[in-house]
Amino acid sequence: MKVFESKATIEAPPEAVWEVLVDTARWPEWDPFCDAIEGQPALGTKLKAYSKLSPGRAFPVKVTTLDPPTRMVWTGGMPLGLFRGERTFTLTPADDRTDFELREVFSGPMLALIGRSLPDMTEAFDAFTAGLKSRVEGG
Repeated sequence: MKVFESKATIEAPPEAVWEVLVDTARWPEWDPFCDAIEGQPALGTKLKAYSKLSPGRAFPVKVTTLDPPTRMVWTGGMPLGLFRGERTFTLTPADDRTDFELREVFSGPMLALIGRSLPDMTEAFDAFTAGLKSRVEGG
């Protein structure tokens, strides 16, 4: 298993954070590593994510959990679970703030082989979290 994660406390209620989080068409405005997200997050829908970490390459994912305004999960990978990535966005209310966590877990029998080619996503995850916090708090 390989894991990347980032956390932040955002000075806004989960509903305000959720509104920005699910507006995926606007992510490139505040996430410096996002080129584009094709599709709108809805339970069971497929999205295509384009990242500056792999320019020009689409990463197809399926929205497997959507619990507004607290949790969204995107799942992608290879058939039969040979390689799987599961990205979880978690929003936890904390008084009038939100504890936000972005976490991706890579797993499966092919991880040993494919894992070597995965870029280090630490900087991208931290930039996403900082960008989300800035966007929500800045209005």
